[in-house]
Amino acid sequence: MKPFHLAAALGFALAFISSAAEPTAPMPAGELAARLSALRQNGTSYVRVKMDINGAKKEALQLQIKERRSKTATDVVYQVLWPKERKGESILLRKSGARAASGSIFIPPNTLRVIDDLKAPLLGSDLSYEDLVEDFFAWERQAIVGTEAVGGVNCQLLESKPGKGERSSYGSVKSWIDTRRMVPLRVEKYSGSGQLIRRIDTTRVVSDAGHHIPANLTVSGARQGSSTELDGTRIKHGVAFTDRDFTTDGIKEIVTPRGSQD
Repeated sequence: MKPFHLAAALGFALAFISSAAEPTAPMPAGELAARLSALRQNGTSYVRVKMDINGAKKEALQLQIKERRSKTATDVVYQVLWPKERKGESILLRKSGARAASGSIFIPPNTLRVIDDLKAPLLGSDLSYEDLVEDFFAWERQAIVGTEAVGGVNCQLLESKPGKGERSSYGSVKSWIDTRRMVPLRVEKYSGSGQLIRRIDTTRVVSDAGHHIPANLTVSGARQGSSTELDGTRIKHGVAFTDRDFTTDGIKEIVTPRGSQD
């Protein structure tokens, strides 16, 4: 199976593919952020992922993820495949431009409701709904605030802050970027008062056909004594979705896109 491409699983811009020949010289903040943001706009994709939630209640979920991402809009669907008692539970999220994201949740057999708090946990995990659709690398205010090693890899420390008219529950985001591979090895998200809300660590990076891909993530900080592990197993790009796949009617069915098992 192909390694998991993290951009698709989280939506928060860990979806990066780069060639092994990426430059190691320091990059201006605006250029670095623009390149990272552009790598998120990867068209359509289908992902299978295992999510292990380790808190007061331990739970393992198998998910399928459908995505459409462009410069102007993002549509994301998360659907539970396993365990049996949660199969069919589905999330639909949308974001267009600088507007606030919106979403719906379907719980079989017939419960459909609007997600009224995008800061709430995704499927009981340490991620929020907002994390899946927000592209903080596209925010107006970007700055290099230092360099620091993560796991023995020298990284540029990029700080992103929302500008005027850009909506987010976060006041700032710091990203430790391995600029040779163009992979964020750590992301920390802070409140407006500077409190650390969430940390996301890339725990494994793999090489596939000359590209570097984040393969595993650990998310912590959202709740005391809790963390979430994400292990990607398969991704398919350029998937032919229908518009119905990204509607409240469409998420009531578990449909695997044709060709996604290749």
